[in-house]
Amino acid sequence: MNLKFDLRLIEGYRSQSQKIRILTESWVGINSYCPNCGHKDLTKFENNNPFADFYCEVCNSEFELKSTLNTFRRKINDGAYSTMINKIREAQNPNFLFLNYTAGNSVNNFFAIPKHYFIPEIIERRKPLSNLARRAGWVGCNILISNLPISSRIYLIKNEQVLNRNIVIKQWAKTSFLKNIGIKNKSWLIEIISIVDQIPNKEFTLNEVYKFENYLKSKFPNNNFIREKIRQQLQILRDKNYIKFINKGVYKKV
Repeated sequence: MNLKFDLRLIEGYRSQSQKIRILTESWVGINSYCPNCGHKDLTKFENNNPFADFYCEVCNSEFELKSTLNTFRRKINDGAYSTMINKIREAQNPNFLFLNYTAGNSVNNFFAIPKHYFIPEIIERRKPLSNLARRAGWVGCNILISNLPISSRIYLIKNEQVLNRNIVIKQWAKTSFLKNIGIKNKSWLIEIISIVDQIPNKEFTLNEVYKFENYLKSKFPNNNFIREKIRQQLQILRDKNYIKFINKGVYKKV
């Protein structure tokens, strides 16, 4: 991958936002690949597609691109709230690509978050636009990426280092089982994956996960059997080969 933007593309343009859109979209179209199937190219949708920016011609995965000069913060602006929620519920939301570039016009970090991680809880409703706005009453949304597991970020480039494509594809496939999990149960699984990510050692115990019991109770206040639910979710993750059962009360990250 060539990490530098092609500045020739923006000669004659004045709008900074338009320059960045042209540079980043062109870079992705030339340098990226599909992290789902590994196909060497992503194809750009026609301009003004309201739902996605790129698609893979082989596996039909769709991707929306977000770019920033600075590090991505805990929330990222997106489109209409109701549209995003409906698409998540219907499993029609796109995958996301996040590109962080430097003041020197080169790519620093480039990572994907698969669509199967998206649940309504990570979509924040923004305030409606004021009556004076051109689209008065329109309600947008924020994506709370800080509420997702660390492992949901599948890096193609990290700190200007290009990662091996086979590793990227393997990491993407590791949680593809989430596609077949209902939204209600998926929320629990994603929380447990996030907790497992936070435990520093590769091997961990059931008691280490139990330390998050109060946190899980705050997330699922109507559930009075938190420890039972924790064990159930760990068993699912074991069955999906996300973790391995080592001994009674002991697990290992795969």
